[in-house]
Amino acid sequence: MKIRSELFIGGEWVAGTATLPVQDPALGETITEVAVAGERECAQAVDAAAAALGPWAARAPRERAEILRRAYELMTDEADEIARLIVRENGKVFADAKSEVVYAAEFFRWFAEEAVRIKGDYRLAPGGDKRIIVTHQPIGVSLLITPWNFPAAMATRKIGPALAAGCSVVLKPATETPLTALAIADVLARAGVPGGVVNVVVAAPTAQRVREMLHDPRVTNLSFTGSTEVGRVLLHEAADQVVRTLMELGGNAPFLVLADADVRAAVAGAMVAKLRNGGAACTAANRFYVHGSVADEFTAEFARAMAALKVGSGLDPANQIGSLVSTTERGKVADLVDQAVGAGARPVTGGTILDGPGAFYPPTVLAGIAPDADILDVEIFGPVAPIVVFDSDDEAVARANATPYGLISYVYTGDFRRGLQIAERLDSGMVALNRGVLSDPAAPFGGFKQSGLGREGGFDGIHEFLETKYIAADI
Repeated sequence: MKIRSELFIGGEWVAGTATLPVQDPALGETITEVAVAGERECAQAVDAAAAALGPWAARAPRERAEILRRAYELMTDEADEIARLIVRENGKVFADAKSEVVYAAEFFRWFAEEAVRIKGDYRLAPGGDKRIIVTHQPIGVSLLITPWNFPAAMATRKIGPALAAGCSVVLKPATETPLTALAIADVLARAGVPGGVVNVVVAAPTAQRVREMLHDPRVTNLSFTGSTEVGRVLLHEAADQVVRTLMELGGNAPFLVLADADVRAAVAGAMVAKLRNGGAACTAANRFYVHGSVADEFTAEFARAMAALKVGSGLDPANQIGSLVSTTERGKVADLVDQAVGAGARPVTGGTILDGPGAFYPPTVLAGIAPDADILDVEIFGPVAPIVVFDSDDEAVARANATPYGLISYVYTGDFRRGLQIAERLDSGMVALNRGVLSDPAAPFGGFKQSGLGREGGFDGIHEFLETKYIAADI
């Protein structure tokens, strides 16, 4: 697979106004220089998407579905190559990257199936004077903005439903990890997506270029995954043209271990929930609330499991934890731990930056965390687990809900009924009950409160790219 570093506009690979380096965060080396889109190139991408919209929307749903199915097959066949590319620009270990590619490809397969199952409605009005006909049509040119932590999955989770619905898109990937997005564009082109339906631009300066595209009246939809802070800014920008928005924003996931939990199972789940992508995930368990009766046992076993992990380059299959995406991100994680320790927390394992090159930080477990500690208010985005002890279910639920975020929660208990009751009380859009992972292309992904608007995946995902139209017809 050729590493693509140009912009992808109108089905062509084109140069930009400048280039920027893409770094390997584990080695501190430049992988390549990627083309940067200025105002003209971003406008050209919107032009191309607008020109391609009508013909693509007019394609039969089955045709769109078959193209997405071919994209799924190509990604599956080339999963190892794409995974190695993710490792190089993102830093995660190969096993995590391969898992991401498999998950990412599934969005193409799922929405290939959904493309032919968009439902409508036809019925007699209650007054008997007309027929109510409800149909759906593509919302139009959609601007997609994706983060660096899952460069493949966040792209396909948006592109898949957009194309299935009949929309054309402009994808702006994160500047830290643009190569994976460009590789996916190449896959889609080879799968048969017509020129202009998918465009990929690495834009700079990012805020200005995005602002310009959002103010183009042909852009009617925005799908963004990233921080709540940036999401707020984009909501303001989208308001001027009343652009519809889908926002998958920050998280602060609580992980509850109740008194009757199987501690070994809880530790195994915690390892997955905390360390997917090295902790750099909006779904990562961020705050651990453990009942006092099992707190010592859970903390000791969790720390042993964390300490046993081997940290190093993601290309070495022996390593289980890779680097963070940059030394800047590592510095943020290290500062959070230092501040927590300064406030009285105790590192049971980890807690200090590793010697040597690369943006590595060791798996860390912090005990003695006060319920009002500052680290509990921040999305850590690294392999750090602060543990708070609680005394009752009511206390655990209250502490879990004491955040402006509500993306995902985790609950471990030996009583399924009790777990469901707790899950219903938690203010989050998703709950993993006795599981360390819950993401699935067939399920609706999204949060409550300041964790976002709308849902991706599942039956809901395609409707984020559709408008509902009601037609009243005489009998």
